[in-house]
Amino acid sequence: MTHAQTERAALCDLLDRLGPEAPTLCEGWATEDLAAHLVLRERRLDAAPGIALPFLAGYTATVQDRIKRSHPYPELVGLVRHGPPRWTPYGLVPRLDEIVNTVELFVHHEDVRRAQAGWEPRVIPRDLQETFWNRLRGTARLFLRKAPVGVVLRRPDGAKAAGRMAEPAVVVTGEPSELLLFAFGRQAHARVTYDGDAAAVARLQEARLGP
Repeated sequence: MTHAQTERAALCDLLDRLGPEAPTLCEGWATEDLAAHLVLRERRLDAAPGIALPFLAGYTATVQDRIKRSHPYPELVGLVRHGPPRWTPYGLVPRLDEIVNTVELFVHHEDVRRAQAGWEPRVIPRDLQETFWNRLRGTARLFLRKAPVGVVLRRPDGAKAAGRMAEPAVVVTGEPSELLLFAFGRQAHARVTYDGDAAAVARLQEARLGP
């Protein structure tokens, strides 16, 4: 199994176990909403652009709500578990599911895990950590473009990736998986440390980050 498939299966197992009303880290969303979001993203390509484009967000929200109301929760989770249909780009383009969905499914898996009491970080396979680090090196400046201060991402081994070039700068240190969650705007739940001016750190911790 690819890492995307492994994350998908584990996320769906967790969604089944928790039920439709469990909290997530996605503001305003319970597990049922998150499942509907994933169904929309993979099966309603007409509405998916509104996930990233604010001027289309209203249509996307309407379609997501319709998906949620049209499918019982177990069916929703089943659609997520099944994965993208073969007629979508995810099914037609070799390895696109792995390339695009590994990070997406990991982040949303953690959105569910870390919203529950008593969570602890998982042990992430080293090759998956390297995948996350390579993705961060290519996208950190995009994800952190709205940061109110400069940001440098640093692994425990000292390797660094530039996030945003500005002063004052904050160095954020953690495993690639934790830095990924930080860059996706999950600062409060990412196990990272901060080095820099206290006021700059505070501003960064409260900032809205992410794609």
